[in-house]
Amino acid sequence: MTELSLKAMQTALRKTTEALATELASPTAIAPEWSETEWLVARAVSAIHGVSALLANKLRWQGPPGWAEFLADQKAHTAKRFVRVQHLLHLIDSRARNEGIALVALKGAALHASGIYSAGERPMSDIDLLVRDEQSQGAVQLIEALGFHESHATWKHRVFKPENCATPAKLGEHADNGITIELHTRIAEILPLRPVDVSELVFPRQPHPGLNDYPSKAGLLIHVLLHASGAMITRGVRLLHLQDMARLSVSMTDADWEEVFRQAATTDDRALWWAYPPLALASRYYSCVPDPVLARAASGCRWLLKRIYRRRTLSDVSLSHLWITAFPGIEWARSLREMLAYAAERVVPSAETRCSRKVFATVQPRVSGGPWAQMSQSRRMLRWAMSRQARHETVQPVRAALAQR
Repeated sequence: MTELSLKAMQTALRKTTEALATELASPTAIAPEWSETEWLVARAVSAIHGVSALLANKLRWQGPPGWAEFLADQKAHTAKRFVRVQHLLHLIDSRARNEGIALVALKGAALHASGIYSAGERPMSDIDLLVRDEQSQGAVQLIEALGFHESHATWKHRVFKPENCATPAKLGEHADNGITIELHTRIAEILPLRPVDVSELVFPRQPHPGLNDYPSKAGLLIHVLLHASGAMITRGVRLLHLQDMARLSVSMTDADWEEVFRQAATTDDRALWWAYPPLALASRYYSCVPDPVLARAASGCRWLLKRIYRRRTLSDVSLSHLWITAFPGIEWARSLREMLAYAAERVVPSAETRCSRKVFATVQPRVSGGPWAQMSQSRRMLRWAMSRQARHETVQPVRAALAQR
């Protein structure tokens, strides 16, 4: 693949990403005038951003036959996979009740359970569960008894995969893709060096054995916002995340918003400075956040971060941004000293970071694989200095889509 074709790929990614984001927010009656290649790249974009089923329901135009068929197929697979996920959630709930283990079903499971999405409307690539540390070993045994084994662990969670895990589809959703369980003992994101922990806002004060809901709608939104903030730093936010934020936001009352700020004030961080960027991005496309809420969130946000995210688009902070960035998310640092420390960590990564890279390249080859994942840090720096490098997790689905020509 030549540099010229990579440039063309980036142009097509940005063009189709922004168009589809706008269509989900305000559907029009006329299909975009795209080339055959752009329509294929649009399939990759809808898969990358997890919105194929949503587009199938929302678009008012058909587009070319191949496009319409792709969306219909993705919608069917999403619905079938949802049934499998719900069945597994019921098993987890039943066994956790019997064994006295309290769990919280996070993100996608909670959004479906609260009626934010209808059955099968939102894809769920995995099941996220939160458990108190003292019950984590019991939760591990419960998960393993269901036929799962621990694949790997990160500072955020432990990842479990089914014993006979099917090879994931090359592009988008497939009903038979293996369902992964991610077990958390805390809910936190590193932004970009210091952790922001909201675990106490997510776990109920008096949980019951089995699957629990979030303590409040405010707790759910705070988690969704924090997750999106972490994704923005790595340029990995998805259009699906904007949908989550928009749908939750429009369901919020003034009392709910006040609860968001009140709960944030109880954390060690004591401010929602990190919430302004995702709220501003979601509101740019969906006009879903009340102006007073945006202003209040902006008041706690650092000047540089606030200024940058007043103009950033989805294509800037998602996998639709093709290129590897030397210091992604450095604008999130809270001081010059922290910026310098973050830059140093990127130039000379810790042993833990290097180990994590190797693990991800092995267990998630389609996400973190490719030649770049196998390079030493010195070779990475040399390659990056000589020419722009494309992200494997973006190139792979685009190539899969182009192969459908």
